[in-house]
Amino acid sequence: MSVAVVTGGAGFIGTNLADRLLRDGERVRVVDDLSRPGVEGNLRWLEARHGDRLEVALGDLRDPGVAAAAVDGAGSVFHLAAQVAVTTSLDEPRHDFEVNLGATINVLESARAQARPPALLFTSTNKVYGDLADIALRDNGARYEPLDEEIRRAGVSEARPLDFSTPYGCSKGAADQYVLDYSKSYGLSTVVFRMSCIYGPHQQGTEDQGWVAHFARSVLAGDPITLYGDGRQVRDLLYVEDLVEAMQAARERIGELSGHAFNMGGGPGQAVSLHEVIEQIAVLGEASPEVRFGPWRTGDQRYYVSDTSRFQGATGWRPRVAPARGIERLHAWLREAYAADGAASRVPSTV
Repeated sequence: MSVAVVTGGAGFIGTNLADRLLRDGERVRVVDDLSRPGVEGNLRWLEARHGDRLEVALGDLRDPGVAAAAVDGAGSVFHLAAQVAVTTSLDEPRHDFEVNLGATINVLESARAQARPPALLFTSTNKVYGDLADIALRDNGARYEPLDEEIRRAGVSEARPLDFSTPYGCSKGAADQYVLDYSKSYGLSTVVFRMSCIYGPHQQGTEDQGWVAHFARSVLAGDPITLYGDGRQVRDLLYVEDLVEAMQAARERIGELSGHAFNMGGGPGQAVSLHEVIEQIAVLGEASPEVRFGPWRTGDQRYYVSDTSRFQGATGWRPRVAPARGIERLHAWLREAYAADGAASRVPSTV
């Protein structure tokens, strides 16, 4: 029986994906270097739930030998391992390049070397489209919205020209293109998800990445929240459970989808502003956080909403968890995690 490999499998999305695959009876190999603070708790949680049905491979995919061992015998590979923060990429561009592009090349080459190369799904980012400054917006007082009726109705499609911005956008965008090209040049079965804002349980939210969980944790801890910009910027939220369903749908239809990139998010129906998310979390937490403001950050998009119609048409997939319900679930999970730790001021050990 072949194994499903999840790189970055101790991270937020990887943990949720691995858990689902294991519950479905698959053999799963989680590959992670445990470099992100808090992910050891995710790994312990997976091991406690699934025991020796879970295979754990600790190592850094920047090492070709680690990548080769990770992919050996794989039937499918979900390549999620990455450096995920724009701010970190600006501080350490070489590290960002090595993790996001160098390691991806190692994974692709290891897959290509297999007698039966596995299907491979790569998680890219909406940052490959740049800051989208050319999209004319209006401010309705609560959020930005596009003047263009089609973008307002459907979101940003894959027809949007690539415009890499920031080292993070460059490294993920280059990896995105290599993954697609390995389908064209070498015949590998590959799919790319250009993802918007994913949120849910097991997320290690920080100010730099995973902002929905960061806001919820801040409210629980009684900490102030800093918004960079004016808080009216808009993103489409996708609950992690819905993302996992999309990943499985992509793998099931890899023959039809191979060589293509798809924008992946909640779409216009799940678009929210930062202020709107804070307001909802404040109601759940019965406390209004102190909100501070900082300058706009490099490469930030005032408006990004995914047009997922191409993927929906190809697979029949639809997001099912609305932001109000998803944020409620995330808040409840974080509250339980804090309670287990005994103090709301501490980072949950299970995050």
